[in-house]
Amino acid sequence: MKRLSDLKPFLGDSMPYLYDGSSNEGLRTCNVYAIHLFTDGPGEMEIDGKRYPIANKTLVFLRPGQPHAFHISPTHPLSSWNLYFDLWPTEQPVSLNRTFFRYPEPYQPHTSTPAEPCEELAAFPSIYSLQSHPILYDGLLQMTKVFDQSSFYRHEALNSLLYAWFLNWYNALHTRQPSDYRIVRLLAQLDAFPERREPVETWWKFCGLKRTYFHELFLRETGLTPKAYQHNLLMKRASHLLQESDLSVTAIAEKLGYPSIHPFTRHFGAYYGVSPRQYRLRPFSGL
Repeated sequence: MKRLSDLKPFLGDSMPYLYDGSSNEGLRTCNVYAIHLFTDGPGEMEIDGKRYPIANKTLVFLRPGQPHAFHISPTHPLSSWNLYFDLWPTEQPVSLNRTFFRYPEPYQPHTSTPAEPCEELAAFPSIYSLQSHPILYDGLLQMTKVFDQSSFYRHEALNSLLYAWFLNWYNALHTRQPSDYRIVRLLAQLDAFPERREPVETWWKFCGLKRTYFHELFLRETGLTPKAYQHNLLMKRASHLLQESDLSVTAIAEKLGYPSIHPFTRHFGAYYGVSPRQYRLRPFSGL
């Protein structure tokens, strides 16, 4: 049984496409792996006989030989970025010359790209929203740009990007991720400016929520209280400043809003198990 880390992707083609409800969007299969990233909605996607809604930032992941159809209204065409690729080692990448088999034409399995048994890959959903995953969304768009603009080492760069993208997707699926748009927007601001040390009251007003519901929602979305989340951000920012700057420990404490070095040293030691000065001399891996 293969693992996801055994992937050897090859991105054979990348293209923008406008689905307009034409006849060639009916039931069909493809002999390579494919990703369709929709940038608008609504519409419907049929996969293995089941229909799924299409909205902005909907990701469709198709396996070789998987029957699928696009149900798009001619009055509301939908744009998509399409990527066609191999995922397992092959001497002649099939995705360079993909083939579609349109119903009732029978699918010819012998033409397919290799598909090794891999439980981790098999668990990936065929339909997935990237609304709450800007890194994954931007990563796919980056691949389309590299495909169009690279003159040298294009496939080497793209294959590495696609490999990393699948590993990141696995992490997104198996790591707790906030989904409420208000909390997602707040976290983006907090992550960018952890040293602001804003009162939590500012946070619930920013989200347009009442205090009690904000605390409940924040805990449900992040697994942490607002104060605990803020503390984690400060400690991570402190570790970065200790490793990457020449600021004194006192200056770092001041920069992070501490009244003196003493509470900062106490908090840092409780979080990392060593003092700031010890951490600077020998940063501990994995922290």
